Amino acid sequence: MDLLSLFIGIVIGGVIGALALRLVLGRRSDGAPAEAGEDPALVEARHQAQIAEIRAVEAAAQAELRAQEHEVRARLQAELASTLARVEGLEEQIGAARTQYRELVEQQRSDQAERAEREKRESAVLQALSPVRETLQTMQTKVTELERQRSEQYGSLAEQLKQAQVSDEQLRTTTESLASALRSNSTRGVWGETQLRRVVEAAGLTNQVDFTMQHSISTDAGNGRPDMVVRLPGSKAIPVDAKVPLEAYIEASQIPVTATGEEGARRKQLIDKHVKAVRAHIDALAKKTYWEGLDSSPEFVIAFIPSESLLSSALEADPALLDYAFGKRVALASPVNLWAVLKTVAFAWQQQAVSDEAKKLFDLGNTLYQRIGTLAGHADGLRKAIARTVDSYNKFANSLESRVLVTARQFPGIDATKIELLAEPEVIHEQPRPLTAPEVTESLVQGAESSDPAPQLLLDAVEMPDAEAPGVEAPEAEQGADRGHTSDAGARSELDEPSLLDLDPEIRSKIAD
Repeated sequence: MDLLSLFIGIVIGGVIGALALRLVLGRRSDGAPAEAGEDPALVEARHQAQIAEIRAVEAAAQAELRAQEHEVRARLQAELASTLARVEGLEEQIGAARTQYRELVEQQRSDQAERAEREKRESAVLQALSPVRETLQTMQTKVTELERQRSEQYGSLAEQLKQAQVSDEQLRTTTESLASALRSNSTRGVWGETQLRRVVEAAGLTNQVDFTMQHSISTDAGNGRPDMVVRLPGSKAIPVDAKVPLEAYIEASQIPVTATGEEGARRKQLIDKHVKAVRAHIDALAKKTYWEGLDSSPEFVIAFIPSESLLSSALEADPALLDYAFGKRVALASPVNLWAVLKTVAFAWQQQAVSDEAKKLFDLGNTLYQRIGTLAGHADGLRKAIARTVDSYNKFANSLESRVLVTARQFPGIDATKIELLAEPEVIHEQPRPLTAPEVTESLVQGAESSDPAPQLLLDAVEMPDAEAPGVEAPEAEQGADRGHTSDAGARSELDEPSLLDLDPEIRSKIAD
């Protein structure tokens, strides 16, 4: 506001000064020639009038200036107020903008911190879920692989179903052919024997060793030939028959079990017919009395039914069928039951083999024990012979030291110092240790009571020729095992100089045995 007033004042002063200067200069230019001849009072009055005019003009100019100043001031004040209002609005906007900026900055910082925290949490979660992710990836791989395999298996299954359908059709055709073939008695017999052989071999029995096929026997009822004879330990045997009636059961098996009405009645009628056929087969086996044609055979025969369903259907229709068969000395056996029986037989044969081996080992042990006793007698005789040999050697050493060498030193011309250098035999002081084991001592006592004396050690002595020399006494030679005499020097005994020591041939033969 002060600057505005100063500016207005300067403008007004400039305008007034310019007007006054213009008037003065105009007056001077107009009245300069006349001032020289005019009256000074007029001139003064004119000047005063001009001054008054100038003042009036100045006053009018000032009034006009004041009006203009007032107008300009009012306009400027209005503009200033408007400008101030705009400035205040701008300041408010700037403040709001600053506030909004600060809020935006704070929000951005908060969002950034929150984003960093969220990223940190997400990183921690991702790190924690890394095994899960790997597991999921593995599962995804496996699922993909399973899906691929499922697709392949689905195609393979479809192909297998087609093949199964073809196989079922072929099986149905084969079954019909088999059923037609089994209606023949010879075919049924071959089938039963084949099934029987498979069961027997599965149980571990050996043909012609543990069982015999088509073994002919003779009984009071006539000659017979069971399909198989199973041998038992102890020279016992069990006959087995593999023939079985099939006609009625084959026809009944072609009707579903769930059939009702006429088909159900027809099936029941055929099953009853099958039961009657089995009873007739039991009666036929009972009349043949196979067990009478076998030595030490249990008084029954095994009727082998090659199929579980054949026997189970008959027993289901007639629960008393087993008791009826037992009363006829006939044992009905399916493949499972017969396998269990034959497996027991195979185990019995194994136990029999073990028992035979044990008996053989027992007999061998007794023989070995007796021979050890005999060997102990030979060893004791050898010990006694060695003891006598040691005693004879000691006598020989004593004779050599106390008789032979002493006499040899008395020969004239012999250097006694060289004779001293000859090695003199040492006396043996140890004796053989006798056997003390009770098995050996018992056998020795029994051998002393019942056998010949122990063999003796023979000593072949060679007599020295008689030679007389001055100052030398010829030694006395005596034959025998034990000979010697006492010298003047106090020697104990002497033996003639031996030429050979041999063991008794009897001892050598016993040692060899």
